[in-house]
Formats: sequence, C-alpha cells, structure tokens
Amino acid sequence: MRPMTPESPAARKPGRLFFANPGPTNIPDSVLRAMDRPTTDFMSADFIEVYDRAVAGLKRLLFTTGEVFIYTSSGHGAWEATLQNLFSPGDRILMPEAGYFSRVWGAMARALGLEVEMPEADWRRGPDIGAIAERLAADTAHEIKAICIVHNETSTGVAVPLPEIRAALDAAGHPALLLADTISSFGSIEFRMADWGIDAVVGGSQKGLMLPAGLAFTAVSEKALAAHAQARLTRFYFDWTRMMARRHRSFTGTVPIAPFYGLLESVRLIEAEGIEAVWRRHHRLAEATRRAVSVWSGNQGVAFYCADPARRSDSVTAIRMPEGHDGEAVRRIAYDRFNVSLGAGLDPLGGKVFRIGHMGDLNEAMLLGTLGVVEMALRLARVPHARGGVDAAIEYLGAG
Repeated sequence: MRPMTPESPAARKPGRLFFANPGPTNIPDSVLRAMDRPTTDFMSADFIEVYDRAVAGLKRLLFTTGEVFIYTSSGHGAWEATLQNLFSPGDRILMPEAGYFSRVWGAMARALGLEVEMPEADWRRGPDIGAIAERLAADTAHEIKAICIVHNETSTGVAVPLPEIRAALDAAGHPALLLADTISSFGSIEFRMADWGIDAVVGGSQKGLMLPAGLAFTAVSEKALAAHAQARLTRFYFDWTRMMARRHRSFTGTVPIAPFYGLLESVRLIEAEGIEAVWRRHHRLAEATRRAVSVWSGNQGVAFYCADPARRSDSVTAIRMPEGHDGEAVRRIAYDRFNVSLGAGLDPLGGKVFRIGHMGDLNEAMLLGTLGVVEMALRLARVPHARGGVDAAIEYLGAG
C-alpha cells in the first residue's frame, strides 16, 4: 500500500467533513447503502415496483396527485424542461429578480425565446408582492402567461411566501400559471403544492431529499398539462408528451437505477420522522443559527444578508461581511483548518457573503460543530464580530 503523505487530505483532516454547504447536502448512510447495488433491467418488474413506490412517495411529500416528470439532470435541466413544455415562442412571463438563481432562470427563458418581465427587487428582501399584485391587475389582456418564483433563494437566504403570490393571482382573476422553484426548499421548508395552487414545481435530488446530485423533476397540475398541450417551444429530450407515452412516464432514454433505490429510502426516512416534523426540525436548527448570527452582528460585524426577519430561510443563512473583509477568507480557514465546508457568495455576492446550509440530514451536534468553527474562523480572519454566538445557539437548543 502506498504510504499516506502529510499533505494528503485524509492525513491532514481526520474525521468526517462537516458539509454545511447549502447543497448538495449530507447523504444518510442508509441512503448510500440503498444505492449500492448492481445494474438491473430498468424495465424489470422488480425495478418498476421500486420506481412506482419512489414516485408515489415523492408525490406525497409534494402534496400532489398530479403528474411528476423526472430527468437525469441538475435543477437547471428541470427549469429548461418546464419552460419548454409550458410555453410558446414570444410568450410573456413575469419573473421578479430577487437573487442569483432567479436571474439565471430569467436568462434561460430569454434564451429559449420567451419575453421576460424581470422587475428588480431588493435581493436582501425578495420580491415585492404588492408590486406583483399591481402588475397582474394592470394586465387586463392577460398577456402574462406565468409567474415564476424561486421559493427559497439559495444565494441570499430569502424565502418567499408562495400562498401570497397565489392570493395575488386569485384577487386579480388572472389565469397565469404559477411556477415555483423549490430546489432548496422542498423537504426542508413547508410546501403544499395542491393546497397552495402551484401549477408547476421544479425540484432536485441533492438538497432536502438527501440524494446525490443528478436527478431533477417537475410536478405539474392539470392546468399546466393543458398548457403543455398548446405549447410550441422546440423540445425533444425533455418532451413531456414523449415521456407520458413511456412506462415510467419520465426520461427519454435510459432510466438511472440506483437513485430510485436511494429515493425510496429517503422518502422512508422523511416519512418515518414525519414531513411536518422535518419542517419543524429545520426551523429549529435555522433559528439556532439565527441566534448565533444575531450575536455575531455586534461590534459592527457580520450581519444577516436577508434584511426581513419574516423571510429568513429555514434551509440556508447568508451572512454579510463587513466592509473591507472577504467571505472567502472565512471559508478557506473553515475548510483548510477545520474540515468544515461553507457556501460561497454567488455572482455579485462573491466575497461579500458566506452561507451556512442547514438542511437535509442534520442534527444539533452537527450544527453546533459548524457554528463553533464559523466563530473560530471569524476570529482567525480578524473579521469584526461579537463573541458568544455559539453560546446563544446552545441556550436556544437546550431550552427546546
């Protein structure tokens, strides 16, 4: 056997990596074991049973009985599939810009030939629902075919109250579809597709579902399926009509086997805990994180990026750096010295924030370890902050 060198990661970083990045997330051991199996025929009766049970579980967690299309892709592929299947060239959609991912989704829609209204919003607060309501009321010709909302903006740690968007549509009597990106909210934050009147839901495998990246999906309402029948954007690999003709009602080509064994186990874990208990656990761990950040923000130090306390995410907290300090320095110290992986600032937020992911397979000990390292890294990077954030998190968790 080749000797371990001092520079090798295993020698330099004993123990497990604390993965506190907001996606992908930690994969439970039982999910890893469930996926550890040889290749099998994806049309065999044994696999079909696993597939059907896994998809049925996914629908239960989404709170829908509608169609779900699954793809071998990242969440970006699910965005593209959803746009291609619901719209025609020149259709107008309303997509408030409120973070990195809403911006990219809008750029994709334009590239596909859609007209995109992207009113600017304060990234620290998220979309202005009053302004959305006013725009819908003014659209008496119903030129807007859909509203596209990122439920939980991973880049900013801002969550949007989707029922309020639905209420704005209903109040205006507007027939537009309501599309929601739930990539960093599904399985972590309360979401009820049918009850909230969501027409298309984009999701991925690598966050609240606790699976490796590589599977993505769109869940659709009957209204969305009717819109699909009229949609004329070019598509082939992501064509829902083509998928519905297949036994799996998803995929164009080979069906990946292992992820569905993992999905079946992931659904089992979530339902054993109870989906509402999962939401409460995420809220509890997020609140402990917020208690720590509230203390650290003393001494004109780091602060919440999300400026609206009511919209602070239960799956990721973005932390704003004081002027003249670099979030990447904090991340490097956390990773290189203490084996904790934090999220970076994306696009215009590069270096201006770092992010703590608190979603998926996570408990109090894991979170407190992460918060302890963050507090050490802030000190070592000489970033202004008040000490005692971890104590505040401990006090909150210990009282619960």
